[in-house]
Amino acid sequence: MPSDVDFGEQLEAHTTDYLDRFEDCVTLLPELFDQYAAGEPTDETVERIETLESDCDDIIHDINAAITNAGPGEMGLLNSRIHYNASALLEFYKNLDTVANLAERIADELVIVNPPHDNECFEGLHELAEHTIEAVTVLEEVVAQFIHALCTTDASVSLVDGIDRVSEIESICDDIRNGVIEQAFADDAIEQPLVYREFAILLDELHNTMEDVTDQIIIIASNEQGIVTEPKPADDE
Repeated sequence: MPSDVDFGEQLEAHTTDYLDRFEDCVTLLPELFDQYAAGEPTDETVERIETLESDCDDIIHDINAAITNAGPGEMGLLNSRIHYNASALLEFYKNLDTVANLAERIADELVIVNPPHDNECFEGLHELAEHTIEAVTVLEEVVAQFIHALCTTDASVSLVDGIDRVSEIESICDDIRNGVIEQAFADDAIEQPLVYREFAILLDELHNTMEDVTDQIIIIASNEQGIVTEPKPADDE
């Protein structure tokens, strides 16, 4: 049976392994869109995304099993934060993995549907994909700091800037999505507007889910001292 310290260290190590593959998986999307727009081979990139997503699934399974099967005795007093938030953490990791699942789905559908890329609608989709680089990089740091804080009883950390930035990028992507959809149905030269609408929605959903992950962090952290997720309200004058 692992000691209380070992359980927290194990969870943090598993999360670090997951985040390494998670970031690589999602940030391959812009490269895939670059290759597709240039008419270059995409098979290796798609296969790499699929492999990374599968690795993410395996690690999440191990994380869920560790949290589910460990009771207070296995976790120990030093990991009371994890035990108290066990159910919420399972949902948190599930949503995090949904981002990787969406990246794989977008990659697979791009090469299967094969939409024309010589129009403004595709340029908008490409821009949505490019925004994943910063969004997932910021989210990876926020999640790593959050899990470390949960595994450390006296940790004190502010996640405000990272959470706010993920939200800002999601808002930018909402506008891009709307522009793609509007253009798809306004331009008579676009033969399959529903195709661009579907891709715009999928890419935006990826960003929405990243924001959902930060929303869950805010909820979980609201009961934990030392983990700051929202700016302090201005003093009343």
